Amino acid sequence: MTNITSWLENFAVPLPISQAARTTAQLFADQQPTSAKAEQVRLNTLAVSVVNDYLQMMEIPTDLSNSDSWNLIVRLCANVADLEIPSVGRLECRPVRLHEQVCTIPAETWEERVGYVVVQIDESLHEAKLLGFIKNATTETFPLNQLQPPETLIDCLAELKTSPVKTLVNLSQWFVGQCEAGWQTLESLWNSLGSIPAYGFRSPVTTQNTPLNQAETVTRRAKLMDLGIQIDNQPVMLLIEINPEANQQTSIRLQLHATGNQIYLPENVQLTVLDQSGAVFLKAAARSADNYIQLQFKGEIKEQFSVQVSFDDMSITENFII
Repeated sequence: MTNITSWLENFAVPLPISQAARTTAQLFADQQPTSAKAEQVRLNTLAVSVVNDYLQMMEIPTDLSNSDSWNLIVRLCANVADLEIPSVGRLECRPVRLHEQVCTIPAETWEERVGYVVVQIDESLHEAKLLGFIKNATTETFPLNQLQPPETLIDCLAELKTSPVKTLVNLSQWFVGQCEAGWQTLESLWNSLGSIPAYGFRSPVTTQNTPLNQAETVTRRAKLMDLGIQIDNQPVMLLIEINPEANQQTSIRLQLHATGNQIYLPENVQLTVLDQSGAVFLKAAARSADNYIQLQFKGEIKEQFSVQVSFDDMSITENFII
């Protein structure tokens, strides 16, 4: 494996590509509609597998199953090669072939990444080299001679573990059925509770005045929030309803519900929306006989915000990007 600058060759880390990685890469490639897309997915999968094996060898935990690159629909729709690192974030693993002197970094991967590692894949698909690392990307091509040594990656991940990058829940992906761990359909959440929660016979959560021909665009997901305020061992439920509107805006409705045998929310439990700077944007608090509270607002594509559920000195915060 040659044709990279001599100084890059000096610190590149040679690694084998396992048979399991090649099998998985071929399986993912076979699912693609064109030969070009198949080759893209094959190389992306190999790059992610090599980095995954390397990090595990370095005793750094990884989570392939939560990575977009391991998601059938995301692989089909996007050029992603990410690897989820618990308590840290997503690392993008970009492949290059022999003779290439630049790495392609798609714009769709410029956000929600803790860094980018470049992996050179040989023609036989049996060997690879970890060429180096960069922390940020702002252009779609990056010269390989500007990479930092691979050990920079390990140092960066160690630093991020002590102060992890904020994980963002991508609401736009919900429209195509892609949800982060913990967020479920109402039906799935009811099943997990073992019975229909009190939510099931309360005020409906459909958007008021929504035309019938737009009803199918509304997407709802829910998550249980345990703040130590359980009644009859039941947590509260955060429900989010999103609906695309004109001018790239999204209507967002938040509701906080009691579940199971609870009749009312605990008094003074609070639901707060924070803007990207952390300032309070909207806030609601439960009264003595509220079975749910709600907030509603609109946001633009790529806009970030946080939702905080709090009671006394306990709070849980979820971070979102539209």
